[in-house]
Amino acid sequence: MNKIVKILALITLITLSACEDVFTPAIENIRGIDAMYQEPTYAQGILANAYILLPYNSNPTSDVATDDAVSNDNANTYRLMATGAWTASNNPVSQWQNRRNAIQYLNIFLDNVDKVEWSKDETVRKLYTNRLKGEAYGLRALQLYYLLMAHGGWTSDGKLMGVPILTKPESTSSDFNLPRNTFQECIQQIFDDAQQAIELLPVDFGDVADDASIPAKFKALGVTKSGDYNRVNGNIMKGRITGRIVEAVRSQAALLAASPAYNTGTTVTWADAANHAATVLDRINGVSGLDKNGATWYTNTAEITALAAGSNPPEIIWRSDKSNSTDGIGIELEKNNYPPSLYGKGRVNPTQNLVDAFPMANGYPIVDAQSGYLTTNPYSNRDPRLTKYILVNGGTQGPGSNVITTGTYGTNNDAINREVGLSTRTGYYLRKLLRPDCNPDPNYNTGQYHYTARIRYTEIFLNYAEAANEAYGPTGNGTHAYSAYDVIKAIRVRAGVGTSNGDAYLESIKSDKDKMRELIRNERRLELCFENFRFWDLRRWKVNMNEAAKGVQIDRNDDLTLQFKPLNVENRVYKDFMYYGPIPDDETRKWTNLLQNAGW
Repeated sequence: MNKIVKILALITLITLSACEDVFTPAIENIRGIDAMYQEPTYAQGILANAYILLPYNSNPTSDVATDDAVSNDNANTYRLMATGAWTASNNPVSQWQNRRNAIQYLNIFLDNVDKVEWSKDETVRKLYTNRLKGEAYGLRALQLYYLLMAHGGWTSDGKLMGVPILTKPESTSSDFNLPRNTFQECIQQIFDDAQQAIELLPVDFGDVADDASIPAKFKALGVTKSGDYNRVNGNIMKGRITGRIVEAVRSQAALLAASPAYNTGTTVTWADAANHAATVLDRINGVSGLDKNGATWYTNTAEITALAAGSNPPEIIWRSDKSNSTDGIGIELEKNNYPPSLYGKGRVNPTQNLVDAFPMANGYPIVDAQSGYLTTNPYSNRDPRLTKYILVNGGTQGPGSNVITTGTYGTNNDAINREVGLSTRTGYYLRKLLRPDCNPDPNYNTGQYHYTARIRYTEIFLNYAEAANEAYGPTGNGTHAYSAYDVIKAIRVRAGVGTSNGDAYLESIKSDKDKMRELIRNERRLELCFENFRFWDLRRWKVNMNEAAKGVQIDRNDDLTLQFKPLNVENRVYKDFMYYGPIPDDETRKWTNLLQNAGW
């Protein structure tokens, strides 16, 4: 990936159509597309733009727009969005511009890739052409998926629409007043691009040891030398999109289409979604491949430090480069989200809603009579993930394992609502994604390695569990070797939930599809919290988005016992049509054929 980014610096301007030079003397550094044909580095620079425009975000931004978190920053765009400021002209979750820009670069590349002299050797040239086409098709599928997720929806005439499908580069002579394609047509385009990518790409990039180890589909192209294969598909290419990654993107798209918000307007079934997820999971032998340390991927310090360029730990399908810079991702999350006593801004505050979603260690929800939950001691005997992901009153954080007091009796700005823009508003601070060995203290400013997990296996396991439960019931397998129940049991065992009693709660509901659906959604909420899933999940499920964000005020009595008082922190202001995001207002004003989603 670093190589790709560096290539971009070589590109100063891409001219889409010839034009008469109006300058005297002529500007010599304006280069046309045909310059790429003899310069593979220049050609790859066009593809590099689609990588640079990838949609992944390491910050837990969109969770602030849900019942899982609030922000103490008055100007946070997601906070404003959730409290009534979301419009077609003010849309923090819009994907319109960047995704369409990326697709334009990909279409330019695909339109010209066959003309580039990647190598004098014809076999190697074919290898390069196929691999780079595969990358472009896979990236186009990914970019369209994010575009569809953000902007697909029902128009006022009752049609489920997607976005205009573009498979050729636009130029100054193009017709820009295009109608939207249907949601189904967009999903099919994603599937078609994904299939082409899978056929062209290796499952993973990596060197082969000898000629006999060249994968069969590449031998069929006439590749007989391991050196030729490694030159094109070897270790040096790790970090770029692969067949395995594209299969995961296809799983994501299928789950979206099968979900309640969309499934009446598509032909994609729950069984289709389960099958696509299983394709990914079968490559790691199903449930037995669930990484035992995957729930804390972000703070598995030795594992992160040891990661070589482009390699992945067992939990990760695709990730960004790791960084430990002290002015970027290496300490940015901690500076923004540590409590103020540790020189953080305390930006993302988990809600009581999310805290209450964590079950007891015995596996029962806290509202169940068999849970043993105590309102006077609410953090005792809970799901171990609770205190790994959320900093509760009396918990520790930072390199010195400082005790953080969020109760009103606290003596510094860590206490709830002590100072606007620094203190927690809910009684909780973030722990997930943060490394406790980072130190934002200006005297030290110690960063550590971080990376963005673009796609995790746990997500695909949860995709499968959700789809399989709907298609086959909790314990049904379809054509696969594992069920929704098997997946959820494995995830909860890894978390340390229900291990003392055989997970009696899970056993009690494993024949109830509705209760299993509720549990699967809750496990997804917990496992993927603060990774920018909740906002999109609530919408595709078409469930209540207006649950008020709650917190807790903790007071200390004279006898040093604690009182826990519920707080209503922030109301959510969403309307029903907001299950589907808008087409940007300025676009619908410009183009009469571009119909807006209903309500916007």
